[in-house]
Amino acid sequence: MRRLALAFLLFLLGGCVSHKTGENEVGILVCKVSLGCESKGVQQTLYPPGSTNFFAPFIRDFYTFDTRIQNLEMTSRSEKGDRQGADDLQFKTTDGNDVYMDVTVVWQIDQVKAPKILQEVGTSTTEVKEKLVRPMARTLIRDVMNELTSESIYNADKRFQKSEEAKKFLAEALAPYGVIVQQVNVGEYRFNPDYQKIIHDRKLAEASAEQLKSDAEAAEGGAKRDLETARGKVASAVAQAQGQLNQAKLRADSMFYQQQQNAEAILTERTNNALAIAKRSEALKGAGGRAQVKLKVAEALTGKSIVLIPGGAGNGVALNKLDVNQLVESVLAREAAEAAPAAPAAKEEK
Repeated sequence: MRRLALAFLLFLLGGCVSHKTGENEVGILVCKVSLGCESKGVQQTLYPPGSTNFFAPFIRDFYTFDTRIQNLEMTSRSEKGDRQGADDLQFKTTDGNDVYMDVTVVWQIDQVKAPKILQEVGTSTTEVKEKLVRPMARTLIRDVMNELTSESIYNADKRFQKSEEAKKFLAEALAPYGVIVQQVNVGEYRFNPDYQKIIHDRKLAEASAEQLKSDAEAAEGGAKRDLETARGKVASAVAQAQGQLNQAKLRADSMFYQQQQNAEAILTERTNNALAIAKRSEALKGAGGRAQVKLKVAEALTGKSIVLIPGGAGNGVALNKLDVNQLVESVLAREAAEAAPAAPAAKEEK
């Protein structure tokens, strides 16, 4: 019996089959019988990328998992995504509207936990995606997105916030199985066509209202600027006119002061002349005045020829004499008569 078992073992070893792992793959051995293995079933030893291994057929199975970054793409486009036809994620908002959203989950297998994945999930990376990642992603992401309102769907920040929240929940759910979630990316979204039209029309109306508001604010700002400009021009004109008025007042005051000074000077001069004439007139009224008149008459007669023409009636010869003193007295008497005020007329008797 022992010889028979040894012979069977030698037969198996002689017919070993080679198994290779790719550059981005990790291998796991499954022993159908415990002969030559630590235990029956999935082995915990990992076979690294790029290795070639030989195992006996029939009693050994060898599986590989791709450890590269994987994309689970759920989209409405038939030419893209993991499945033919519409595969986008559908959910309801808190206010009851249906939303269709493209979602991509970026994930990869944790090679350290590859034996656990083989034991509990599937025998390939494709099986892991279809049996574990896909159903968990659609369920958990939908639960998170259901918390959005219709209005918040339009807000990119809120969509990003919910995608990060979905990534956190999905990563926590898949980590025990050996799946690492890198990202959850939300893409295009669509509402029910009728509701989409209502939202679109309302957005257009809001945009028009905002544009009108902006135009009104711009017009108001322009009017205020024009008003301030006009006020500035008026203030400048008023200041200029006030300056010209002040200059005119200063010139008028200066001319008035100058003319006043000239008038006062003329008045003073003429007053002094009048006083001098009055004093002179008073002086001429006395004996000194008569003496000066005589002197002036004498000066006037100096160098003059005085001709005495004989006069008288008949043949008799009469001699006219020129009395200078008498001449002067007569001149003074005539001047005094002309200077004396006229005597008042006698009042008529009643």
